[in-house]
This record gives sequence, C-alpha cells and structure tokens, in this order.
Amino acid sequence: MTLTATDDTPVDPSVFGNVQLGYIVIETQKFAEWRRFGAEAIGMHLDEMDTGRIRFRLDDHECRFLLQYGPAEDVTALGWQIDDHETFDRIVARVVDRGVPISEGTPEEAALRGVERLLRFPGPKGMIQEIFTRALTTTAPLVMKNSAYVTGDCGMGHVAITSVEPYKLRGYYNTVFDARLTDYIDETISGLTLKIRFLRVNERHHSIAVANVRGLKINPIRTRIQHLNIQVATLDDMIQSFERVKALGFGMALAVGQHTNDRELSYYALTPSGFEWEVGWNPFTIDENTWEPSTHQGISIWGHSRSGQTVIEKLEQFKTAARSVGKDEITVPELSGPGIFDYTEPPTQRGAK
Repeated sequence: MTLTATDDTPVDPSVFGNVQLGYIVIETQKFAEWRRFGAEAIGMHLDEMDTGRIRFRLDDHECRFLLQYGPAEDVTALGWQIDDHETFDRIVARVVDRGVPISEGTPEEAALRGVERLLRFPGPKGMIQEIFTRALTTTAPLVMKNSAYVTGDCGMGHVAITSVEPYKLRGYYNTVFDARLTDYIDETISGLTLKIRFLRVNERHHSIAVANVRGLKINPIRTRIQHLNIQVATLDDMIQSFERVKALGFGMALAVGQHTNDRELSYYALTPSGFEWEVGWNPFTIDENTWEPSTHQGISIWGHSRSGQTVIEKLEQFKTAARSVGKDEITVPELSGPGIFDYTEPPTQRGAK
C-alpha cells in the first residue's frame, strides 16, 4: 500500500522525544559466524527462525536484530519505534507531503521484526527507514551471557554512518524525526581529520552519529554503517564480553576506552559482515533544559587503542576511499532539508557538559 498526503494535514509540532531506535535488519550469508559472534561473544539471546533467518533479543521485545540471508553483508534497514499514533501520523505526513512514497510491510515482514505493523520509506545511503508503534513482547526467558541490556524509553543504542553528504544526513533526520545536535567530535586518524556529528531523537546522548572526512569527499568505509552500539547494564558485562570476543578469535577494532562526549566506556569488535559493533556501559543522558552543543577534540579520554591493521587491510581501505571519489551517495533530497546546518560551530570543549 502506498499512502498519499491529504489536504487537511494538521499543524506539525515536534516529534522529538517520541522516537526511539527499535530494531536493526542485517543482510548476511555468514550465519554460522554471526551465531557465534552474537550469542557466544557479544552475549545476546539467539532465536533460530526458518531457513535463512535468525534473530537476537536484548530484552522482552521479540526482535532487536533480524539477520536475513543475502549478499550485502551490511545493515539494510533501521526500525524506529514511535510512542503514539498521533506522532506516527505526523511523521507519515512529513514524508508523503514531500513526495516520498511510503509503503506498508507485509504481515510476514512485521512478524519477523516483532512488531504489530510497519511502514517503510527510503533513507540515506540506501538504508530503509521503518516505523512502528507497537513492539511485540514475549515472556520467554532470555538465555544470554550478559546480565541485562539498557533499552527502555530511549530505545537501543545507536548507529554511526560515514558520509560524503553529512549535511544532507543531518537534514534528513531533522526533517523526519526533529533530531537535535548533541555535540561534535574532531578526530585525526592516519592524517585525515574526521568531523563527527552526534544527533539525538530523545534523551539518549545520540541515536545517530554522522562522520565525514573534513575537506575531502571520500568515504573509506564499504558498509552503510561504520558501527552500531548496544548498551549493557553493568561494567562486568562489558569487560566479560570483551574477553569473550578476543577468546573466540573475532577481530577487535578498538580496545576498552572512555569517550570524551558521552563518557561511555566501551570497546569495538569487528562483525562477520565487516562493520564494527560497539558494546558500551554507562553513557549519560541529556538534560534538555541545560544542554548546549560543544566540540570535543578526539573520541577518547583514555583507551580505545587501535588494533594494528595489516598492510592488505590498509590497502583495501584506501581502495574503498578511492572508489568513492566522484561516486554519488544515495540521498533522499526531498527529506534532506535546506542544507543550512553547521555553518557555525559551537566552541571547543575537552570535557562533557
């Protein structure tokens, strides 16, 4: 079903605070490796589905990660939970009023994602954005190696995206979800300066991070996302999962460290599909009454030491960056805003507010 806008669209108040990251869809052919990575290393609950599908749970939601068989080795969709039907309708109106088609997922697709009903529309870098209001829950006991995960009203974790069109990505999430800028980080890696924008849709410090190479329209990352994040309940959960990842032989991108902006303690593992998976503990949330954006120098207060890349891995990254030169990135211009963001930046600050 494709929805169309109506002439009596109501006034459009902000939807900020009524949106949360609900689930992530991944396409892969490496199911055996993902089972070991997700259940044995990271420590999530694994549910075996029919042929070509598995799911991971973090809490009472039936699905937080849906893995489907296919060649992409990448994230293909982000699922956003909307708090109420009124907010849901506002978001739908924003999309269709700008000429972007919205389609309804089939009952089977909704069931696989553990939601009652979903609508979907195009997103940046070819990632489908899916919205729903009611997640299906289960009382089936969780069988997992961590004590618990932090989800709740702010949703689950975040995703980080590298882009050659960062203003358009920020404009997209501002247009659709009224995303707010939390802060920036400037980071220099291998002589390249990265500018990272952290965007929030509720009091979680960020649900979307957007990174670009400053001054160059190149993207050294093959996958649509650079990393995704989940938050564990205890420091022991984070440390023990870090040890399991190493013991099981999975690659480690960054060892344990603490971020400058949200003060989260975390590490970054390499997934079987090639993007990174951050497991974090204890980031702070945002007080909307007092928060002001600032710029931090470097991603880490301490730690997050980088695992050594082989020469072949570095060459592959250079090749990826070179292939991105002159190649158009998938955007959704109708939803990407006027492109007026970031012309003035907040003052530099080394600590978090």
